[in-house]
Amino acid sequence: MSVEELPLYRKHCYQGSGEKHLVNFVRAMNNEHPQLNIHFIPFLAPGHLIPLSNIATLFAARGHRVTVITTPSYAQILRKSSPSLLLHVVDFPAQEAGFSDGAEVMSAANDLESARKFFHASMLLRVPISRFLEQHPPDCVVADFFHPWVHDVANNLRIARLAFNGFSLFTVAAMESVRLNPALVSDADPFVIPDFPHCITMWSRPPKRVTAFLESLLETEMKSDGLIVNNFVELDGEEYIQHYEKGKAHKAWHLGPACLVAKSGEERGQKSVVSEEECVSWLNSKQAKSVVYVCFGSMCRFPDRQLFEMACGLEEAAHNFVWVVPEKKGKEDESEEEKTKWLPKGFEERNAEKGLIIRGWAPQLVILAHNAVGAFLTHCGWNSTLEAVTVGVPMLTWPVLGDQFYNERLVTEVRGVAVEVGATEWRETGYGEREKLVTRDCIEKAVRRLMDGGDEADQIRRRAQEFSDKAKQALQDGGSSYNNLTALIAHLTRLKRLRDTR
Repeated sequence: MSVEELPLYRKHCYQGSGEKHLVNFVRAMNNEHPQLNIHFIPFLAPGHLIPLSNIATLFAARGHRVTVITTPSYAQILRKSSPSLLLHVVDFPAQEAGFSDGAEVMSAANDLESARKFFHASMLLRVPISRFLEQHPPDCVVADFFHPWVHDVANNLRIARLAFNGFSLFTVAAMESVRLNPALVSDADPFVIPDFPHCITMWSRPPKRVTAFLESLLETEMKSDGLIVNNFVELDGEEYIQHYEKGKAHKAWHLGPACLVAKSGEERGQKSVVSEEECVSWLNSKQAKSVVYVCFGSMCRFPDRQLFEMACGLEEAAHNFVWVVPEKKGKEDESEEEKTKWLPKGFEERNAEKGLIIRGWAPQLVILAHNAVGAFLTHCGWNSTLEAVTVGVPMLTWPVLGDQFYNERLVTEVRGVAVEVGATEWRETGYGEREKLVTRDCIEKAVRRLMDGGDEADQIRRRAQEFSDKAKQALQDGGSSYNNLTALIAHLTRLKRLRDTR
């Protein structure tokens, strides 16, 4: 029972105990907080669908009717991982967009052209999803900002719309400050984010096409009835929440970390190429905090020369490592030597005891939570960043695209739970050749800075553990995210009653 429910509980105590008392109390609660009917429309990328589905589970756990609208392959996963959610399945228009059948996830797009096709296919989902919303109008629709058309549909149906973008609020606030103050942003690198609570220096700037695309999405997002944030107040910071909400009638609702909602061991987006047991067995053979976990998410594909430098840097740093590398699709007639040319000769043999290479999807939550892991070399995707924070693992930051460079500033410059590797090339996509190479020396230096110990490393680990404790407390009864969910449900209930009286 929550704090908000206690007055009602006490109000009905005089009516006696037993079944009659319970029935009266439940009736009072249902009258005060009637069941809401909420539809969730996630974007078809693991980094968007997984956290939004986990957040949907939070609403279902409070007794509300929650439907996730998705495609067949993701529906199959959600049926296993989130049985409390209702599902409405729409076919992904793969052939209409020029994809082969079965291409339903963003990671199927491995170049710029296929990425454009994927976004086009996502826009084609408007017709079947709109039809479902019109036939079964909910009290509220929660849509990823990659579905901007939901704004018009919700307006036409006169239903509440909440937005979700998968970013931290720090990042959204930074984007807004840059957008609203173009005259204060230097054309040269680096630049300082204008009109911001802290003096934050960005060492590079996003590509103009990416900026224009994201700003158009954020502009539509601002017209929603609020923003659901997969983070907790203590990590984003009250100063950035107040900065974001200042001067605008748009509230941000921190409901995360969503990764703590997931059950241990559940399949997350794709099937792992190695078993949890195999990973845990290998990690069990290593000392505490002795392993560097290396993973760059589902959307990043480094060219061979960068992978080669990464291998050299890890080897020269001389610490244990688990390295997740996306499966490389070579030609059928390629020799084994050609398929592994991105590795220095003899690398796997020399590091047989020290390193574990996983080619494909890995059970990341299980690996990060293991006591043997002492650092996470990451692209700073927001889900990966939060997963590291929740288990208290310090990060080595190597952003690539999108929101990742802003996330890096939050965890390094503002919160002090990470160390920069030195990446400065802000890309449109996660694949293709790079103009800049992150050298083995930079990689080795960053790994040693955390893993060799010393006062700085100890302080970073202490701060990382403090934020881990705060993350867990946020979702518990009375925590910041728990209370935000209670307040959001009350807000949506008021909007529903207002609509019903019109």
